[in-house]
Amino acid sequence: MAIIVNLLVIFSATILIMGNSSSAQLSTHYYKKTCPNVFNVVKSIVRSTVAKEKRMGASLLRLHFHDCFVQGCDGSILLDDTSSFIGEKTAGPNNNSVRGYEVIDAIKSKVESVCPGVVSCADIVAIAARNSIFLLGGPKWKVKVGRRDSRTANLSAANSGQLPPGNSALDNLIKRFSSQRSLHQGHGCLIRNTHHRTSKVYNF
Repeated sequence: MAIIVNLLVIFSATILIMGNSSSAQLSTHYYKKTCPNVFNVVKSIVRSTVAKEKRMGASLLRLHFHDCFVQGCDGSILLDDTSSFIGEKTAGPNNNSVRGYEVIDAIKSKVESVCPGVVSCADIVAIAARNSIFLLGGPKWKVKVGRRDSRTANLSAANSGQLPPGNSALDNLIKRFSSQRSLHQGHGCLIRNTHHRTSKVYNF
């Protein structure tokens, strides 16, 4: 039960960030004609993954909000180093902390076999995060999709101190999420109302 409560703390602060990335273009029906089975493909792999290791469900949510904190929800956290830039994976808040890359890779591979060149990695991360929460007993919401993947990463932004470390106290989490313009007052209140039940989010 404790892990669900803590997941809901993060979820409540993340939900608007997820919806506001290029919000003018996002739609729950974005892939209706081009890749109608994408949600089922993601759900199937996430379900089997979480069944083997429940902690991975929390990790997939964390992967999502770590992506959204830097340049928006654009999948930039997934990029490896290239000759022109250093990826965000080695940033202090991400290195040896953020997990689930291999799960996203597996989902992307399966999706590509069904709908090549259609679904963005950023959307896969968002859908996987939603499915993870639901499978762990949390709420379910409709994911708006249509995000575009970034071609570059921003290591300096990932290291700028905006991202909360995994052992952050709840007050620190509220401050960090509140600094994001996508976080509305109602979500901050929801986090504060959870304070009496948990003082720290587990390091997942």
